[in-house]
Amino acid sequence: MATRKYELKKRAVKKRRTRERIVEATVALHQEIGPGATTISGIAERAGVQRLTVYRHFPTERDLLAACSSNFIDRHPPPGPVANETLGADEQTRAVLQAFYKYYGETSDMWASIYRDKNRMATVAEVMEGFETHLETVEKYLQAAWAPRRSKRLHASIGHALHFSTWQSLDSLGLNAREMAALVSTWVAASA
Repeated sequence: MATRKYELKKRAVKKRRTRERIVEATVALHQEIGPGATTISGIAERAGVQRLTVYRHFPTERDLLAACSSNFIDRHPPPGPVANETLGADEQTRAVLQAFYKYYGETSDMWASIYRDKNRMATVAEVMEGFETHLETVEKYLQAAWAPRRSKRLHASIGHALHFSTWQSLDSLGLNAREMAALVSTWVAASA
């Protein structure tokens, strides 16, 4: 009986490793060429498996994208609110924005591919809901820091400030994360 348990355990380890290779191949391809251009054949080739093996592990595109997203976020967790009550609203805003802009700078290839394909692929938009919810949570935290000066303009400013496209625009102008955060937090403060 001990031999049977050992074989099952060995098979489970092999299956887990195969699944990990498929997910890692998918993450790499999404980062390089985007989800829209990534094919099951390309994933299989990169992972060193057959196409059928990819389908066996991930029967739907949604399953594969969810695993890919989870893997990427686990390895590159996005920043959250800065829990420091001694900071004023403007300092909290600057700290959060600097953390996000640094994060976007370190992960820009993936976010550029994902946002490019988000409107073309419903499953990418679905999987992105978790990250969008995270951005909304951070946005609400920053709005609360500015209370009681909340306004429609403040809401719009903070929301815009947290978006990847804002980072892209400022990055194209040659600003670093600290410079971006200082500039954008000034905009946010002005809208409060």
